[in-house]
Amino acid sequence: MRENGPVTSATRRPETPASMVPPRLIATDLDGTLLRDDKSVSERTVAALAAAEQAGIEVFFVTGRPARWMDVVSDHVHGHGLAICGNGAAVVDLHGGPGAHRFVKIRELAPDVALDVIQLLRATAPGTAVAVERTYGLHLEPAYPSLHMEPPEIIAPAEKLLAEDALDADQPVLKVLAYHPDMDPDDFLTVARLAIGDRANVTRSSPSALLEISGPGVSKASTLALCCAERGISHEEVIAFGDMPNDVEMLTWAGRSYAMGNAHPAVIAAASGRTVANNEDGVAVVIEQIIAELPG
Repeated sequence: MRENGPVTSATRRPETPASMVPPRLIATDLDGTLLRDDKSVSERTVAALAAAEQAGIEVFFVTGRPARWMDVVSDHVHGHGLAICGNGAAVVDLHGGPGAHRFVKIRELAPDVALDVIQLLRATAPGTAVAVERTYGLHLEPAYPSLHMEPPEIIAPAEKLLAEDALDADQPVLKVLAYHPDMDPDDFLTVARLAIGDRANVTRSSPSALLEISGPGVSKASTLALCCAERGISHEEVIAFGDMPNDVEMLTWAGRSYAMGNAHPAVIAAASGRTVANNEDGVAVVIEQIIAELPG
């Protein structure tokens, strides 16, 4: 575990990790990190992102959101225009604007593996209900609650949602969402990881007992590493930001990383530094410091 100092105030500089390798890429989560609680991007953050790109530092949005929920930041992509969505399950080109994104890379969860994982969860945590996230739509079991910002396209048992002849079976499965009505969120995550093992990657980003299940080895960190390798960027040249357990691997991998002031304890333990909360523009605070320290 890395050591972490105190959370900074909005008027102080964030605690800076020891590594001072000049950054070439900033990787930031969205909800609870870059976005304020009202899902807006502040003017200060917009200016900081533009300043980073102007300074030659690429910015990647790295989120658990599906591509179709990226409208909130599609006006703020610069340069490459790429975002990592679905906790690493997809790399998406946002240059087309809202509703016109293009999938560049897909790391799918095989339907038979997804069904195996669901059956394990049902046996280990009775009462679990699931949803299936495909490239262009969300499909729910009848018992799955209305947790998301869009109506489901299909409502059916998981066995039908993942069948070879299912509607939209031609679309890859990006992740399975598993919800439990009664369990503590962290307890549910622990139980699921023990039951599923290395069959799939299990994480969470919601304050409720909602798990996000991706293909084996698929995470924000592993997909970000692929994108960086394609650009000749080492992990030491990456600065990452996050607030929830689905960010832990990315924060551990990056040369420098910051837990938000509102971060989950596991994120604080994983990051090499801390900044202020998302509602205080914690990402912008760090970027402004980075830009100010670049050689003039």
